[in-house]
Amino acid sequence: MENLTGKKLQELTDEQVMAELQNGVVQAFDVIVFRFKDRLHNFLFRYTHNHEDCEDLVQETFLRVYRSRFSYQPIAKLSTWIFTIALNLAKSMYKKKQRMTTFSIHADDADPDSRDFEINDTSILQDEELHLKNSVEELEKALMQLNDEFREVIVLRDIQQLTYEEISEITGTAMGTVKSRINRARVQLQDLIGEYVKSETF
Repeated sequence: MENLTGKKLQELTDEQVMAELQNGVVQAFDVIVFRFKDRLHNFLFRYTHNHEDCEDLVQETFLRVYRSRFSYQPIAKLSTWIFTIALNLAKSMYKKKQRMTTFSIHADDADPDSRDFEINDTSILQDEELHLKNSVEELEKALMQLNDEFREVIVLRDIQQLTYEEISEITGTAMGTVKSRINRARVQLQDLIGEYVKSETF
């Protein structure tokens, strides 16, 4: 079998690169790290809001990917498999530290079910930047009041913009339940935040 390296590896799909890693092509792991490091960092920072914790989780995720490389089956997308590992690690860290950070959410234009939450500027302040900061803080406080299951699916859907099917696979939850949790979470956010947030699609 030809030992694919460099440019040839870059031309392969994620799943094909993983197959090369399973076949002993060590350079394939570097390609996987390059393709997923930024996405994982963004995803995990939403949970930790701590750069050190985030970096630790990213490194641990890749370590698990390498150690468990032979358990991966191409019946699932590699991205789904990797995000499942990352999510489980983040959950474990959260259980240990009993804290979860906050984030802002936005709509996905390609998804008719996606709801866009905006800061509702109901007052005129001389310092608009301070007003925006205070409004975002209200949004973040509300997000902290969501239960873990609701917060989890919103991160995956509205931040990572994964499909409902991918979220279903990652969380091990039925697709209908995933959609229900996302919609219920958004309704709860609107109720919690009140005048600070409005939904353009309600």
